[in-house]
Amino acid sequence: MATIKVSAPAKVNLTLHVTGQRDDGYHLLDSLVVFAGVADQLSASVAPDLRMTISGPFSTGVPIDHTNLMMRAAEALRTVRGVTQGAAMTLEKHLPHAAGIGSGSSDAAATLAMLAELWSVAPLPATAPEVVALGADVPVCVGAPKPVRMSGIGDVLSPVASLPPCALVLVRPPVDVPTGPVFEGLATKNGTPMAQLPDGLDFDAFARWLAAQRNDLQAPAEAIAPEITAAIAKLKSLPAVTVAGMSGSGATCFALVKDMATARHVARIVQVAEMGWWVAPAEVL
Repeated sequence: MATIKVSAPAKVNLTLHVTGQRDDGYHLLDSLVVFAGVADQLSASVAPDLRMTISGPFSTGVPIDHTNLMMRAAEALRTVRGVTQGAAMTLEKHLPHAAGIGSGSSDAAATLAMLAELWSVAPLPATAPEVVALGADVPVCVGAPKPVRMSGIGDVLSPVASLPPCALVLVRPPVDVPTGPVFEGLATKNGTPMAQLPDGLDFDAFARWLAAQRNDLQAPAEAIAPEITAAIAKLKSLPAVTVAGMSGSGATCFALVKDMATARHVARIVQVAEMGWWVAPAEVL
């Protein structure tokens, strides 16, 4: 029996400008999203029903019932495409959840692609209402690993200029940051949009462009969790780090560096200094 295996990469918001709020409460965002070469690992084989098992360093606390986004994605695809088969899915969880890097959303998007292949049906496009209903970050993850500009409430996806080769060091201090209070702590909900990303930037020019952008959620997240301030300060203190910031609503922070060799070097320094932090060097895909 065939087993399909896929990776679900970390989603990193290198920028996150909050540009407004709709009457229904949803915030309008403008964000450069990239995907990093550190990922959860998924697999699936045909089964009479839908089921899943989970393992890995971040498996604790992840549900395996219908509340799991993978299970919801599977049900959505099966319903839309009229599939009568089930699937036995496995999730090897290497990415921390509720950490601002969209791991659950990436798992759901990877599930949609994996099961479309397993069941020999057409995949759901990112714009499908069933995909959008899974969560604001799922549509952008459907297009992984291409970098993209994400705006609206996460439903407007636009291509961006090619990025220069570069790498990240992802760092998550051991703290949870609830998304709701972070948004509530915004000083303004009508910020300016992200600047257009120019074509043909080399690494230094891209770093200068990125340094001029914002994550509007960083300040309210730092007010809730000073550990984020410490993580960013640690990254900025290292000479090899060009830009450092926070992804999404936190608590994962990132350092932009030139290449994987530099990323591994920076990651070793941080890991030795802060043994309780999750630290991962990763190529920008």
